[in-house]
Amino acid sequence: MNTITVDLVARLINEQFPAWSDLEIRPVKFSGNDNRTFHLGEHMSVRLPSAAAYAPQVEKEQQWLPILSKELTLPIQIPLVKGEPNEEYPLPWSINEWVEGETLTHQNINDLNQFARDLGAFLIELQSIDASRGPLAGEHNFYRGGSLAVYDEESRHAIEHNKDIFKEDLLREIWELALDSKWNSKPVWVHGDIAPGNLLVKDGKLCAVIDFGILGVGDPACDAAMAWTFFDEDSRKVFKDVLQMDEETWNRARGWALWKALITYNGNRYSNPKVARESLNIINLIADDFEL
Repeated sequence: MNTITVDLVARLINEQFPAWSDLEIRPVKFSGNDNRTFHLGEHMSVRLPSAAAYAPQVEKEQQWLPILSKELTLPIQIPLVKGEPNEEYPLPWSINEWVEGETLTHQNINDLNQFARDLGAFLIELQSIDASRGPLAGEHNFYRGGSLAVYDEESRHAIEHNKDIFKEDLLREIWELALDSKWNSKPVWVHGDIAPGNLLVKDGKLCAVIDFGILGVGDPACDAAMAWTFFDEDSRKVFKDVLQMDEETWNRARGWALWKALITYNGNRYSNPKVARESLNIINLIADDFEL
């Protein structure tokens, strides 16, 4: 597939939505891995999957985000139209309403504990929406909301492969504890990728949540991984309390955070030292927090 560029987006707009062909198209400041996102004028965005594996996200967002948005207090992205594949770009794509806000950093929020409360409240609200017809966790959302056992082999490989760096026995203990329980309640909605890049801030507070591509229903533990990837000790406790998570679910949440950090470190140890260092810091924080 061709590289996704402003020129490609312009041709798709001209072909399929010519009424918007005069609007300026420019890349967003921060674009994710699964999709490439562009401003379309001042009030819309264009979102294109970066590979075929991410294409199912388009239909799912088209179907479910308008429904979920009506039940949520905070704004989320709303699809306006779906673009069709063509010879130049062979995947479905979407045009969404633009959502205002700055991507979350530690520098642009007023109070970390309050941010933890607000994010926890959003997740509780999301989990309270009827999920009986929602898409069960699976390949379409990389098993977010499903069993961590799917990632058992690669997690153990990452620990073994880097045991000269990691606290091997402790990480195995944390991982096995995460695998020792299941979500035994009804499936609930999960965003699937609660991370700074998908959380928007205005005036120092959480103002919107975006990028629902790996939305699904199942175990909410995966949505709490940010407890270790962004929060400090105090705000992590606040986050846990707001979510009212039992210890087994919290253990699985820690497992999700550990898995992501392990594979990121293992994949970047030699090729991207900065990313590897950030992941190693998370791994060490998870280990230290577990020992408290």
